[in-house]
Amino acid sequence: MAKYIYQNKNWTDFIWQDKALNMVFGEVRHLQGKIAGQMSSLGFSMQEEANLTTLTLDVVKSSEIEGEQLNYEQVRSSIARRLGLDVAGLVLTDRNVEGVVEMMLDATQKYLQPLTEDRLFGWHSALFPAGHSGMYKIEVGHYRTGEMQVVSGAMGKEKIHYEAVPSEFVNEEMDKFLDWLNSDLKMDMVLKAAIAHFWFIIIHPFDDGNGRIARAISDLLLARADESPERFYSMSSQILVERKRYYEVLQKVQHSSGDITEWLEWFLHCLKNALLETENTLQQVVHKAEFWKIHEHTPLNERQRLVLNKLLDGFDGKLKSSKWAKIAKCSPDTALRDIKDLIEKGILRQEEQGGRSTNYELVELPK
Repeated sequence: MAKYIYQNKNWTDFIWQDKALNMVFGEVRHLQGKIAGQMSSLGFSMQEEANLTTLTLDVVKSSEIEGEQLNYEQVRSSIARRLGLDVAGLVLTDRNVEGVVEMMLDATQKYLQPLTEDRLFGWHSALFPAGHSGMYKIEVGHYRTGEMQVVSGAMGKEKIHYEAVPSEFVNEEMDKFLDWLNSDLKMDMVLKAAIAHFWFIIIHPFDDGNGRIARAISDLLLARADESPERFYSMSSQILVERKRYYEVLQKVQHSSGDITEWLEWFLHCLKNALLETENTLQQVVHKAEFWKIHEHTPLNERQRLVLNKLLDGFDGKLKSSKWAKIAKCSPDTALRDIKDLIEKGILRQEEQGGRSTNYELVELPK
């Protein structure tokens, strides 16, 4: 057996067992349709909100997989600005945040445009604006010219996880990959997103950033599958949750003789889990929208609006008047007045189990 899949002749003639994939594939397609339906029934501003939240998570989590922590508020502000959304409290953003956001939005908002070498080089330059990855100077905006090993462990005791395609073949392998990606339009786009991710990772064409670019390529193809630039589920968030298995499967299938069923199966299950997670968050978004629809004419002050939004977003712990005062930055007396007012309006109520301190909760919306 060849050491790595790319050492096989015609290694990109991938094969897989349809039977093993049919069920999860059907579930994924069903969930995508269901979520698209739920989203289209929401008002425009709620769709914008869900799209902004998803894109923000996608950028933050894709970087987190690589061990890089980006500031959530900065990412959110950068995306909101670029999409022309009127979002309160925009913050200044770092150049490295802007770069990752630029790549992600180019992939998802311009999903119908072909993926070319120039476009890929643009993404890579955006990821590494200073030409460095951490402390190391790297080749930016073109394919690597050196050999590439993925290693872990202390110096002198490194464990080699993967040796990528030799650099002299990278150009030709990437030409073949991009040609397939842009021309084979008969293949289902969800399946294509899974294959493209694996294929790109195997070539490992850049000095650094290959994982993030592979996930951006998947997002571009998933946007084609949804026929929409709006993103309502985040594959990267789910990959982060399943990161251990992600690397295990990649490592196993990189030695395959051409059968990539196990990788496709993992990818589709991960996507299904991402969609199920979105269903949960969507219910929250819908509930919040219904709440504000019912109370659009209820006179409320800014402090009340602020805390109610926090409760609707899935507040951690119990709501006490002391917590209200802290969140709304007001005195305990003012907090109690705000709460009593909401109880009179039928929005809040005291929790049943009394005890020494009083907790408050939202009154359930009428069915």
